[in-house]
Amino acid sequence: MKKSLITAALSTLALGVVFAAPVQAADVSACLITKTDTNPFFVKMKEGATAKAAELGVTLKSYAGKVDGDHDSQVAAIESCIADGAKGILIAASDTKAIVDQVKKAQEAGLLVIALDTPLDPATAADATFATDNLLAGKLIGQWAAATLGDKAKDAKIGFLDLVPSQPTVDVLRDQGFMIGFGIDPKDPNKIGDEDDARIVGHDVTNGNEEGGRKAMENLLQKDPDINVIHTINEPAAVGAYQALKAVGKENDVLIVSVDGGCPGVKAVADGQIGATSQQYPLLMASLGVEAIKKFAETGEKPKPTEGKDFFDTGVALVTDKPAASVESISVKDGTDKCWG
Repeated sequence: MKKSLITAALSTLALGVVFAAPVQAADVSACLITKTDTNPFFVKMKEGATAKAAELGVTLKSYAGKVDGDHDSQVAAIESCIADGAKGILIAASDTKAIVDQVKKAQEAGLLVIALDTPLDPATAADATFATDNLLAGKLIGQWAAATLGDKAKDAKIGFLDLVPSQPTVDVLRDQGFMIGFGIDPKDPNKIGDEDDARIVGHDVTNGNEEGGRKAMENLLQKDPDINVIHTINEPAAVGAYQALKAVGKENDVLIVSVDGGCPGVKAVADGQIGATSQQYPLLMASLGVEAIKKFAETGEKPKPTEGKDFFDTGVALVTDKPAASVESISVKDGTDKCWG
């Protein structure tokens, strides 16, 4: 009897080892879904995720839209990640509202979904968000522009080079942040284009690239050739705007501000094409995201937000060599030391 009990116990232990071993050795896989694979911001995000995945032994698959705003490709990517049995998804969503249903499907399948850079709408649709404080990024360049213009700010003629018509949260936050920083009432803080300040010439979209920035700037110049302040969603759009202004001899008449802090953008600040930019840190967002998926796969624990905020704040700094009173900033040299791309 004792012998049979011992044999049974050993058999049970052996079965336990057989079943436990695959869990311990199971490969953790993750997906990175970005808006494009050409924008330097997302290129660096992919580099950060890839490096951290290699360090932690995580299998990473990367997907990207054909252009900024390509929602359908992101939907297809989520479906592929679910089918592949990924443990988590890192996503910089193109359409922050429309993607929510697909995100829910992934979560129901047991995946951790982390928004990178761009909060979902609502933000709570993601399990966590790792991002720049995009409202603060906008406020900083708005404050700097107003302080730089001084008394002329009250008569400014301002154009906004936004992202895409769907108004993703990152676009809205930077846009509204700039207005608040400049001293403009943004009206509905969740919507672009409903403000009634007489200083606003208009809005146009750029798809976040140089060509789009150039065309949008040309359109706004047709509305008012005396425009003298331009807020841009990112630095590629800002460079496109500068090119359009230079083509008509107005490059020295317009103050351009932006957000990103990539090395090409910081150089554009140094060259005088952009007056100031708010620098963010995509490599950190992505690497932290991979770490969070690895931890979730091993423990079931989800990442927690920065204290006092509803997201994990990865930092922002205003970069300019023309500091303005009462607006905290770092120099182009410091920005170059911290830049990416």
